[in-house]
Amino acid sequence: MSTFVHGEAVWDVACPRRPSRVAGVTMAGFRVGDLDALRMVPHPAVTLLLEFGAGSPVVDYAGGRRQRGSLVAGPGLGSGGAAWARGENVECVQVRLSPVIARAILGISPGDLDGAVVALGDLWGREAAQIRERLADVSSWEDRFALTGALLARRHAAGPPADPEVAWAWRRIVAGRGLVRVDRLAAELGWSRKRLWSRFHSQIGLPPKRAAKLVRFDHAAHRLVGGGSAARVAVEAGYADQSHLHRDVMEFIGVTPGCVAGEPFLAVDDIAWPGREAPSGEQHRVRPPSITVSRPG
Repeated sequence: MSTFVHGEAVWDVACPRRPSRVAGVTMAGFRVGDLDALRMVPHPAVTLLLEFGAGSPVVDYAGGRRQRGSLVAGPGLGSGGAAWARGENVECVQVRLSPVIARAILGISPGDLDGAVVALGDLWGREAAQIRERLADVSSWEDRFALTGALLARRHAAGPPADPEVAWAWRRIVAGRGLVRVDRLAAELGWSRKRLWSRFHSQIGLPPKRAAKLVRFDHAAHRLVGGGSAARVAVEAGYADQSHLHRDVMEFIGVTPGCVAGEPFLAVDDIAWPGREAPSGEQHRVRPPSITVSRPG
């Protein structure tokens, strides 16, 4: 376990020793005595929060809505700086799910979340309470990661996968760090833009253009946290100019690029998700999936 200190923020952070059994799943463990108004920065993954401590995290988000305890949120939660987490004596396992596997694990598509933060009990019923009890009963983070990993692997094996074309389009966007044209993706699939938009939005939770914008922002934001200047990051992340970067950062976080390094939600990633090469640590396929055409026989 490592200690993360960032300004007044002090958290204990644990990472699994071994990769997840399911591609597209990453985990980290957090113990925070006083979580005071943490801005949640939009991320291109589905967030699954499994809490088991004496306290309980609270997430306040758009429109004055609030959710307590274990929860699920789709990709892009917190746009405009609209989501804040807080709580005392919080202990939790945070899971980042690639949107292409989220439907199988959660039982609903990210698109069905419709931008809301959903109580895990509303999706999993008694199973949500059972995993909370089991996480609280074990004493080591490795055992907690093993319990969580086994649960996710079982649900993933039993659930419906995303369409291969949608999964391919998502991974192309991630591999290209958001610098991918939607019309080109549709052309390579042999789909219309309308068909790609509809399938992608319903299964990933964002339209493809918005997903690409979020992936590009995520890459740029972490470069800013790493000490890159706004001018340099704008060029490296493929923005038209520094003003373009400024607009995107303001849209997603609600602060200027110069303030991004002060966001603990981003700064903790180097400890919680080391070696992060892409959102959710996914493997990337860059060739279109094979499409089987049924012919009348």
